[in-house]
Amino acid sequence: MEGKHNKQITVLIAGRPYPLKIKENDEPTIRKIVKEINDKINQFQLTYSNKDKQDCLSMAILTYAVDLHKLMQTSQPNVPDPELDNKLNQIDELLDKLLV
Repeated sequence: MEGKHNKQITVLIAGRPYPLKIKENDEPTIRKIVKEINDKINQFQLTYSNKDKQDCLSMAILTYAVDLHKLMQTSQPNVPDPELDNKLNQIDELLDKLLV
């Protein structure tokens, strides 16, 4: 099955490397999410120059959690959305890796 094989990659979040084991077909989405997180961290660092990277990382992740929560509240609760589930699972995996 093409795109279903596991692959080892390393992503940089807030300048720190995080090795991940992912499905090959998830790599573009994960790299896009990592870029968005890093962009958000950089935005917080520019806005709040007195905060360290860990604070900016926490604020970036909190922003994503709030956005996802709002999205889930406005979605139809009984209609599954596979794309949303996939994105939530990927963010959950990234958070698990960050918190280890």
